[in-house]
Amino acid sequence: MSTLESDPPSLAEALTREHHEIDAGIELFIAQSRTTETVRDWAQPLVGAMRALRRHIYLEEAIVFPRINTGALMMPVMVMLREHGELWRAMDALEARLAGPAAIEEPARSEVIAACHRMLHLLEVHNSKEEPIIYPHLDADLDDPAQVHLREFLREGRIPAGWVCERG
Repeated sequence: MSTLESDPPSLAEALTREHHEIDAGIELFIAQSRTTETVRDWAQPLVGAMRALRRHIYLEEAIVFPRINTGALMMPVMVMLREHGELWRAMDALEARLAGPAAIEEPARSEVIAACHRMLHLLEVHNSKEEPIIYPHLDADLDDPAQVHLREFLREGRIPAGWVCERG
């Protein structure tokens, strides 16, 4: 299979890179929270990170997991699905809090920041399992058409409107 020059050397590296970019968006939001601006003014990194995380969960649940959910990977995939549900609900709660009229006032501001720290912890725990257990199978076990599909989605794919993860 040939890859474009802009493609990372492996699918595992591409998805791991997305993990780091999502974490960085949440961390930037937390860092910017020390300003005196309203939450909505500094929320863009968080909103972008959550959009990227929802897309990332979609590509795993729609493209990756159905193709590797056999044998020894059945239990790890079940754990990933459960954790995706936790992350999805955490994002829903954060979005609701950001949309609320009191989002700029204490204690709401501190609660949003605390929720971001909790999400970073959930992501750390999730990624520490997913990267070494699931991701090596992307390049080794996905057939060529599935790898091409995944690379194309990574470049330009969008989550379908209204899609919710399996355990969301």
